[in-house]
Order: sequence, then structure tokens, then C-alpha cells
Amino acid sequence: MVTSIAPVAPRVESLSSSGIQAIPKEYVRPEEELNSIGNIFEEEKNNDGPQVPTIDLKDIESEDEGIREKCREELKKAATEWGVMHLVNHGISQDLLERVKKAGQVFFDLPIEEKEKYANDQASGKIQGYGSKLANNASGQLEWEDYFFHLVYPEDKRDMSIWPKTPSDYIVATSEYARQLRGLASKIFSALSLALGLEEGRLEKEVGGLEELLLQMKINYYPKCPQPELALGVEAHTDVSALTFILHNMVPGLQLFYQGKWVTAKCVPNSIIMHIGDTIEILSNGKFKSILHRGLVNKEKVRISWAVFCEPPKEKIILKPLPEVVSETEPPLFPPRTFSQHIQHKLFRKTQDALASK
Repeated sequence: MVTSIAPVAPRVESLSSSGIQAIPKEYVRPEEELNSIGNIFEEEKNNDGPQVPTIDLKDIESEDEGIREKCREELKKAATEWGVMHLVNHGISQDLLERVKKAGQVFFDLPIEEKEKYANDQASGKIQGYGSKLANNASGQLEWEDYFFHLVYPEDKRDMSIWPKTPSDYIVATSEYARQLRGLASKIFSALSLALGLEEGRLEKEVGGLEELLLQMKINYYPKCPQPELALGVEAHTDVSALTFILHNMVPGLQLFYQGKWVTAKCVPNSIIMHIGDTIEILSNGKFKSILHRGLVNKEKVRISWAVFCEPPKEKIILKPLPEVVSETEPPLFPPRTFSQHIQHKLFRKTQDALASK
């Protein structure tokens, strides 16, 4: 009996290195989107207009309450107005960040057939591992990226069989980074809780605490694209997470939809980009924003980013605006849903939108 093997979706990396001059039509964005896609290097040089805020965290745990308060106020302002920021003096060493980035880069530098040993299988629900986006939405659109996705924290929930064995520092560096990032997430949750007038530990508890909050890492690999003005590395979306922390290889690509325009994030050395995700937007009843963002690609340089999504458990917690942040004048903006239901709701809406635009 012959069992047919499902064809592997072509990796974007192999398309990129094949020498094609024109990208396949599945990667070309719809007409109405194309007029907003420019040259990312030109866009990054543009200093006109609003810029993503940079938040210095060095005083977040100062002995002096007044100094701590000032730092929290800046964080609150950025979370309220933007929902995204560059964090500096975040307490994670430059050396560790470089090791994490080096390890991810070395993995993606391996031949595709080596990386295929770690391939995920989305059809069977095996989502961890090496992959590319399948055309699962109604528009049939694809994005110009390959990725590697795995759960990195809590340590007892990891599946080490899927973690890259090459390079040898991958597991050590990534594990240590995840541990330190979890500590940073706690500091941010505390500051945001106080900013909402809640007890310090409240948001952390609401998203699952140390036992249940999951940290999922997605390394996004954006190969060079022969027609970058027609494609997107990641289409416009908001993150479903509570918080997302992002490192990158200092190649620009991230854009935020702010006050009706796409704003390009600058490359800030030694920083970690942080997004407020839908989960915190819901709990805060919209006081903190989950901003729409996307990733552009380019002809000259490979871009790599390391996103860590801090997510509540899928079924155990009902996400809804906290009673302390709603009132008669500010009624709840979001209905109660589990995290899983929130994701399904977004997919459903996206499918409806895609069908409506056909």
C-alpha cells in the first residue's frame, strides 16, 4: 500500500533564493493595500510625524517612590496612547540578547532540508516547529516569511524534542532569555496594574500567574523579496497576547497603524519592543491599546525578529473588563470570552471580511 505524502508548502526562503524576479500571485497584496506599502529603508529615515515612544525602565524598581511613579506614568502614557514601545534599560544583558539572536540566525542559516526535520504539521494540530503560513483564510493570501514557533516557558510545559539541536547554544540561551523575560513581564504587569488603580499583582493573576501564563516564541524569518512593494512579511493584525516582546536583527520592517497612518518603528539599539496585546486591552476595558501592526519586507537584507507572546491559558480564564475599570459612564466594551473563544472570534471576523471583499 502506498501512502501519499502531503506536499510540503514551498518555503519562502527557497522562493527567494530561486532567483525569481516576480513573486507568485498568492503573495501579492490586494489593490487597496498596495498604495500604503513603501520602501522600508526610506520610511525608517523619515523623522516627520509621530514616533514610537521609548521607555526607560531603569527606575521601575527604584527605592524612591516618586522616581518609580514617574517611570510608571511614562509607561502608562505609552500603553494608553500607542500600545507599543521600545523598552531600554530593561535589565536583560546585551550579551544574552546577542546570544539569542545569534542562535536563531545560525538555525535559519542551516540548509532548508536540515530545518525541515523540525517541520510543524498544522493539519494535525502540531503547531510547534518550523513552518510557513498556509493559505487558511478566505482570501488565500500568503505572507513573505518562514518561522520557527515553540513554547519556551513555563519550563515544565516545554517540548524539548522540537527545540533546535544546532547551534548548541540555542537551548541554553533561549531558556535563560525566556526566564528573564518572564521576570520582566511581571514588572510590567505590576506597573500597569498600579496605573489602572488596581493592586500590584492583579493583572498578573488575571492572566494566569507564574503557573499558567505561557510564553510562546516565534522567530520570524523574512527572506529578501524581489518585489517588496507588492508583499507583506506579516499582514496587519493585533496580537491576541497579554504582552508581546520583540527582538530583531536591526533591519527595519515593523509598522504601526497610528492615528490613521502607518508609522515605521526605528531600530533602537539594545531595546526590546513591547506590544500591549488584546488580552490586556480587554482587561483594561480599552484603556490600554492593542495596536494594529504589520511587517514590511525588502530586496537587500534578510530580516529576522524574535517575538515572545505572553498568553493566558486557552480555557481556564474568562477574559472580560475588570469590574474596577467599568462604570455607568464607561460600560464594558468587550463581552466575556475565554482566550480560545477570543481567537476564534477574530478568525471568524477575518473570514467574514475576506468573503465580503470578494
